[in-house]
Amino acid sequence: MDKAKLAVWKFASCDGCQLSLLDCEDELLQLADTVDIAYFKEASSREAEGPYDLSLVEGSITTAADRDRIREVRRQSRNLITIGACATAGGIQALRNFADVEEFTAVVYAEPQYIATLGTSTPISAHVSVDFELQGCPINKRQLLEVISAFLHRRPPQIPSHSVCIECKLRGNVCVWVAHGTPCMGPVTHAGCGAICPTYNRGCYGCYGPKENPNTGSLSHWWQRELGAEEATVVENLRNFNAGAPAFERESRRWTDRQSREGGHDKE
Repeated sequence: MDKAKLAVWKFASCDGCQLSLLDCEDELLQLADTVDIAYFKEASSREAEGPYDLSLVEGSITTAADRDRIREVRRQSRNLITIGACATAGGIQALRNFADVEEFTAVVYAEPQYIATLGTSTPISAHVSVDFELQGCPINKRQLLEVISAFLHRRPPQIPSHSVCIECKLRGNVCVWVAHGTPCMGPVTHAGCGAICPTYNRGCYGCYGPKENPNTGSLSHWWQRELGAEEATVVENLRNFNAGAPAFERESRRWTDRQSREGGHDKE
């Protein structure tokens, strides 16, 4: 029986999600017995030609060349899964979506006219159809193995859709918001990290992006009303690793638009 062909692709990203796959170690060896890892530049110089049964895509689209490349990857892939905050929401580099990229490049580079970049950082799903999005910064390796196994066996992935708050309850954590008045993104953030930050008495930073149907308006309202959080704190937490996720982006723009109307800032 022929093995399924697996490819792993990188776009604009830090490689952290690919490292999560390499970190599987023993599980990765078992995976290699099941699939043919045909293209994975982070792990091997081998480049087997497509088409591929399953493609894992890390990173966002920030250049015209990458916009063309992802279309070719999609054409060669029977199933395409995006992994991580960059691929599913544009990543931390999506902060450019709220500003003028030309101003940034003029400040950072001595010869900005040689920089070829798009004005935005966008998720893979903005350019091609995606069969599944696995959130996280970085992704949870066990969730990744579950997704790969599910596609290889042609069944739906079993990834929890609840919030980080549920993970806190399962670990027996004291709520940092209620007990200490610490702003925490846990109520609106997708599970997967195991509530690492609240476990060490810090508020959740929202690394795993929005959970299903997040009420970000209520969260930011209560942060301000009960915790006395400043508007800048609310916006900074929404514009983090998943700044381009629609639920977080809409709420952060609502706050900055209000600031502009009230004369707090002339521009974002």
